[in-house]
Amino acid sequence: MKEDNSKLIIEDYKSDFIFKKKENTLNIQFNRVAFIFFVFFIIYLIYAIHLIHLGSRKNKIKNINDLSINRDQLYRADIVDINNNYLAKTVKSIDIGLKTADIIDKKKLLLSLNIIFPKKNFKEIEKKIETKKFFYLEKKISEENYEKIMKLGDKSLIPEEKVLRIYPQKNLFSHILGQIDDDNSGISGLEKSLNQNLRQSKNAIKLTVDKDIQFLIRKELLKYQQIFKSKGSAAILMNVNNGNILSLISLPDFNPNKRKNITDVNFINRVTKGTYELGSVFKTFTFASALNEKIIEPETEFLDLPKSLKCDKYRIREYDKEIPTDLTAEQILIRSGNIGSVRMGQMVGPEKFKSFLENIGVLSQIDFDFEEVALQKNYDFGKCRLATASFGHGVATTILQLAKGYAILSNGGYEIKPTLILNEKQKNIKKKRILNEGVSEQVVKALRKIVNTEEGTAKFADVQSYEVSGKTGTADQPEGGAYSQAKINTFASIFPSSNPQFVFVVMLDTPKKSDDYYYKYRHQKGGWKGTLYNTAGWTSVEVLGKVIEKIGPILATKYIEVK
Repeated sequence: MKEDNSKLIIEDYKSDFIFKKKENTLNIQFNRVAFIFFVFFIIYLIYAIHLIHLGSRKNKIKNINDLSINRDQLYRADIVDINNNYLAKTVKSIDIGLKTADIIDKKKLLLSLNIIFPKKNFKEIEKKIETKKFFYLEKKISEENYEKIMKLGDKSLIPEEKVLRIYPQKNLFSHILGQIDDDNSGISGLEKSLNQNLRQSKNAIKLTVDKDIQFLIRKELLKYQQIFKSKGSAAILMNVNNGNILSLISLPDFNPNKRKNITDVNFINRVTKGTYELGSVFKTFTFASALNEKIIEPETEFLDLPKSLKCDKYRIREYDKEIPTDLTAEQILIRSGNIGSVRMGQMVGPEKFKSFLENIGVLSQIDFDFEEVALQKNYDFGKCRLATASFGHGVATTILQLAKGYAILSNGGYEIKPTLILNEKQKNIKKKRILNEGVSEQVVKALRKIVNTEEGTAKFADVQSYEVSGKTGTADQPEGGAYSQAKINTFASIFPSSNPQFVFVVMLDTPKKSDDYYYKYRHQKGGWKGTLYNTAGWTSVEVLGKVIEKIGPILATKYIEVK
């Protein structure tokens, strides 16, 4: 500022200090945060979309049964027992295939698969990846592992939907159910005979069999098959009044879950397909036919019976050398007399005796629920055939037909049809009478004495409270035009004798004596070690008695009808 002529003059002041406006870093930091937030938002969005995708996939795979299947071609109705236990069931399953051309990262894929399937041979899998275009990594994959596979998101892993027929009881009902082929079509047993119904029915097909009873009988048969070293065995338990079969077992059996072409004849269904000369169990039919023709009464006496008879070039002898020569008709049956049975058969005559056996189903073709049933031979009943058939030789039939015959003999003489398929309406079916009134009572009374008297051959089956009655049969089997040492030991029983409800037959194919088995007496102290004779009385009877002790309580509470 200068003072000039007393005037105040203001000049601009120019300073060497220059003020520069400070840059704000807040903008830069904000941009960086926004960018980072955006990146994380994109990552979150991708991850969320992936989770949603996996979630929707998980919902689809959570229940394998929700998968779409061509029902018309593959579906089969379930089969259940009388108590609704599953015997055969159709379920949906998945096979996992691997398309090698679509593998992106082999090392990563193998590592992931090794975690899911730690027990697999991954050297073999790696070899297949190098040499095959496609192969199945896992068949019938579990739901848990299927979910893990799908979460990998690898397009080389291809799920294929299948329909699977499973048999929860494994071997237990194999000869009844049979098998199916790879196209889900039945090839044997009920799976074959009911094939059309199983494909069309929306409801389960219920059978007459009882899983628990079947299990207990099979368990005892397996046990005694080891004890008596038999090459096979069979059993059938049937209601005498309606023909409902509660159990049907033939050993050896098989697991229908493992589809196999079984060619070994030892796996034949011995109840329905095997035909046997059954020996003295036929003497009951001879006795019954003579009663039915009113030729004899149980007290009719047969005097001076010889110890042997000659028929053509063959000689028929008594099994028991000490059997008396004077016996009543009932005593002939109780003591299993061969000569007395021949005499009764001769009194009936060849035509009437053959007709009787055909009428009760023993020597006539049986109509059954599946195809594995033997064709019944039509025998010419001449003089010798009549004689041998009277005591159970020279004619062959099945265990199924034998059971039907005994059921008719004990149910009052009424026709029945053995069946495995439950029919709720069968109570309204009118029964056809085959035998004269009173014959059943006389037959069952005599059969009871075979079990509960000293002269009888089946004392080991006298289980307390169950009133078992029945007839033993020991038969040498024909081979090459002569009889071999191989035996068929059979016990055909009816119980309870005061109110017949069940026929129960046990057969052992080619059993042997046991040196170690201990026979315990039921009604007195002590017992016996070792099988004295390779006969039905020492083998099949013992098995049947042990079985009834196991299944009796179930039958008494669930299946016995009070008259």
